Amino acid sequence: MPAPSPDSIEKARKKVAQAKARLQALEARASTERRKLEARRKIILGALVLDAARSGNWPASFDDLFARISRDVDRKAFEGWSLTDD
Repeated sequence: MPAPSPDSIEKARKKVAQAKARLQALEARASTERRKLEARRKIILGALVLDAARSGNWPASFDDLFARISRDVDRKAFEGWSLTDD
């Protein structure tokens, strides 16, 4: 096998740098999506707590509170989530 040329080494370095940049962009996007979902959960939970407090019907557990979520899109935000999640 012939020795690699400086040109081919530079091309390989460029590909590695591009792959690293794509990976960083994907990780940043995933992090942003996680933060958005966490913020959405906080907003929904805050609204549920305010509604329960205003109605004077404070639930005995969080399961009762989550049962108050009426919109499917809001329920979806809590799929796979539990109180012990970060």
